[in-house]
Amino acid sequence: MAPQDLRERPLRSVLYVPASNERAIDKARSLPCDVVFLDLEDAVAPDAKDRARANAVEAVRAGGFGQRLVMIRCNHLSSAWGADDFAAAAEAGPDAVLAPKVSDADELMACERALEKAPAHTGLWAMIETARAVMHLREIAECSRASRLQAFICGCNDLMLELRCRKVPDRAPLLPALALSVAAARANGLLVFDGVFNDFSDSEGFEAECRQAADFGFDGKTLIHPSQIDACNRIFSPAPEKVEWAKKVVAAFAAPEAEGKGVLSLDGKMIERLHLVEARRVLAAAG
Repeated sequence: MAPQDLRERPLRSVLYVPASNERAIDKARSLPCDVVFLDLEDAVAPDAKDRARANAVEAVRAGGFGQRLVMIRCNHLSSAWGADDFAAAAEAGPDAVLAPKVSDADELMACERALEKAPAHTGLWAMIETARAVMHLREIAECSRASRLQAFICGCNDLMLELRCRKVPDRAPLLPALALSVAAARANGLLVFDGVFNDFSDSEGFEAECRQAADFGFDGKTLIHPSQIDACNRIFSPAPEKVEWAKKVVAAFAAPEAEGKGVLSLDGKMIERLHLVEARRVLAAAG
């Protein structure tokens, strides 16, 4: 059994939840996000790391998250907590494990080995948040052929600090790295998610950044606060007319007369099998 195929389900809103906060974990079970990331890394103070790890394992085992994917973000393997985090996550068997600061293919495969004892359904997601990672995007993405790798998440905060670029509303200094991340992911069949927007009180700025990320082709966005979920889901959901088009495409190829055909006529336009793939993706994103 391989890690589950996540490409045909809505994955728009990815909420980070500090695993040291039991109340936040419990609340996440009822929030309308698509993915819950139980965070052992940035959101957890050093003196709370062990407790957070235990909480995350307990939450995965207890379940109760409904249709939401439940994942664990570990500390870097080279850190004081990394090896224990990966070992505990492998034993717990969440939907996926998120590896921070994956800078090259060797680091990605080290994370893969650290999950050797995880259930087959557990995937591996990689944070792209260093300059070195941007320079090795192709090699990291190509690890999907020999690993559990399913997705990239852009860690914009860390990447901006390392690049020493200025924070501006349109994120112009980051756009090349964001575009390359999307391209590397798509070339290797991976999902890809935009980074967080820190000021959760700025709803207008958040929505603008979501629209920019959707325009770039990101599947969804990582979030730091529940108040961001509804807008994120709305912006990353396909428009009603797109959904109707997708339904027509799927129906057209499902018709008996379409059997064995690679090209059909729909509403006066030619559609191919590649349009069927896109239509299924659109319907999955619509939920």
